[in-house]
Amino acid sequence: MTAARIHRVTTLDLRVTQWAWPFAQARRAEIDAHFADQQRIRPKLWNGRVLLARNASLSRDAISADYFETDFASFLAWRDWGFPDGEVFNGFGMGALRSSDGAFVLGEMSAHTANAGRIYFPAGTPDLDDIRDGAVDIPGSIAREAEEETGLTPADYRAGDHWDCIDTGTSFAMIRILQSDLSGEELRGVIEANLARQASPELCAIHLVRKRNDITAAMPRFVTAFLETQLAA
Repeated sequence: MTAARIHRVTTLDLRVTQWAWPFAQARRAEIDAHFADQQRIRPKLWNGRVLLARNASLSRDAISADYFETDFASFLAWRDWGFPDGEVFNGFGMGALRSSDGAFVLGEMSAHTANAGRIYFPAGTPDLDDIRDGAVDIPGSIAREAEEETGLTPADYRAGDHWDCIDTGTSFAMIRILQSDLSGEELRGVIEANLARQASPELCAIHLVRKRNDITAAMPRFVTAFLETQLAA
């Protein structure tokens, strides 16, 4: 199992910088061919612009990193080929939706997405819409992803005041609890009703995690590490 280091911080200092990714430049033709292959499998994949990170630094209550712009095709190839550039990582926010009765609410990604079958909290690799005043706005990214995936807005939950940052080396998940006043089953019903109104929802199922036995292999290590810590507490 992949090792995971957990850091609790209150401040995110995530600067957007100008940097050309050598991996994306050197393997351009292979990357484009790989993306074309993936599009034949999942035609809805779109080669938009995303933000990856490097130069992470942790202090007692803060994390800082430099973000740079690249295309989704390069990110996908880097991920699918086993993360060949170890100096780069995917630094993203996740909204850990928690119900009034203590259940964590996660979504299963639909077959047409790049992460089909994986079970996550609302999240997404940051993109250009997440840039505010030269920095990556992770709280804004979480709010946007939560609304897109579940239909819930910031009026439907209370965001925690700290971040549990899960570092697996190639991924750095900045997780903030989103506390709802609804029970787990009520939240599941609200989200499922929202998904039913969408022509092509990102999620195909909603999962509730109340105990360790609810954790499954479909959840990536940064999710399970967070859940294990929360459930132990």
